[in-house]
Amino acid sequence: MAEAITLGGDVGTRFRPVVPPPLREQPGLFRFLKAVRANPITTWLEEHFTQPVVAGEGALGRVTVVSDPVLIRYLYVDNAANYRKDDLQRRVLAPGLGNGLLTAEGEEWRLQRRTLAPIFSARHVQGFAAAMNAAGARIARRMCRRDGATVDIALEMTRVTLDVLERTIFTQGLSSDPDALGRAITRFLEAVGPIDPLDVFGVPSFVPRIGRLRARPATRFFEEVVDELIARRRALMAAGSAPADLLTLLLQAQDPETGKGLTDLEVKANIVTFIAAGHETTANALTWALYCLSQDPVSLRRLEEEVDGAGEGDFDVDALPFTKAVMEETMRLFPPVPFMSRQAIAEDRIGRIKIPRNSLVMVAPYVLHRHRTLWDDPGAFVPDRFLGENRSAIPRFAYLPFGAGPRVCIGQSFSLQEAALVLAHLVRAVRFGLPEGHAPIIPVQRVTLRPESGLRMSVTNRG
Repeated sequence: MAEAITLGGDVGTRFRPVVPPPLREQPGLFRFLKAVRANPITTWLEEHFTQPVVAGEGALGRVTVVSDPVLIRYLYVDNAANYRKDDLQRRVLAPGLGNGLLTAEGEEWRLQRRTLAPIFSARHVQGFAAAMNAAGARIARRMCRRDGATVDIALEMTRVTLDVLERTIFTQGLSSDPDALGRAITRFLEAVGPIDPLDVFGVPSFVPRIGRLRARPATRFFEEVVDELIARRRALMAAGSAPADLLTLLLQAQDPETGKGLTDLEVKANIVTFIAAGHETTANALTWALYCLSQDPVSLRRLEEEVDGAGEGDFDVDALPFTKAVMEETMRLFPPVPFMSRQAIAEDRIGRIKIPRNSLVMVAPYVLHRHRTLWDDPGAFVPDRFLGENRSAIPRFAYLPFGAGPRVCIGQSFSLQEAALVLAHLVRAVRFGLPEGHAPIIPVQRVTLRPESGLRMSVTNRG
């Protein structure tokens, strides 16, 4: 494995968020199933954070956890064709998200990827900067009006990322209240997030799951919103008056190889994925960033100096290197997707470890980003890791907030630009702090990582 990158500075002053401590030994089956349902990040063992590869038998059968960047490259790039999305992920996500880019496999996935890739080109993403700036300025004004109050930051970040969606994907507006859509997304992830023991043991999908039953109202709400969005947009396209946003691009998209567009079901699945997954991950990243900055006055002061020096009005994301570093370090500690798993199609060998056919191979960004052989003081919040020589010294496959290989997140540049611009507007306008006597802020895995009991923070105008 690569050696940990050593950083300068006083390590005693670094902020270290509270997280569940690793287990020293494998829990029994009942305890494991209870923990994995309550909060899967509490089930990682001490050895996962110190060893390059850990393989063993458990409730999920044979599982190999890989944290060596060289071997991760082999898994996600060199021999990616031998590893597909595993059945557990598909059983959890597909009922709500459909068969879109996140859950599709094989030729269906390849066709969707080829078709959608041009939509998220650098040119298109840069073209959305004005809309993202507008959403950032809007929430900054709203927070200024809350001077002296305590607000639910997780809710506010949900609102601003939905605002970005309206300005970039659905510029004719959502037919429903954005807050209602935000609540539906939260209910959906809270319902399907806890892993059901029936899924762990591979019980057929026709057997009802409590989580899926609870998620049905949110799923139906998504479908109704998306059906109406598509119908309204097709009418505008037929009249020649459709806006050139992501929804129009999605409906017009064609596979460059075959010339075929997406089916209606594929369009619906990908819109739901953009809403539920894309918005949720960025909202959580912003929430965690504001939390970390509130506990790190040195980084906050440096960030304020950067955004103040950028002048008034809109921000240029390329002029915000420290802001982007704050977001990247936040996603190191609180990765949008805490673990990724694949299922071996054929028997293989990763390094010295034999991979049986149909067994699970996991790469867990939550573990990888805190691995003690890869990072100096891995539990500390240190944005400087992502600046200058420090950034270039990070092995490519040691930092995977958006995945890697052919299935790397198609919207990663969109998400990072959005988060940096919104954060810059907020930091220029206000400061956030934790109330006196607050409970520990603990991350809980519900598909994504979110604060266990929300995140209430006080607001103080900088002006």
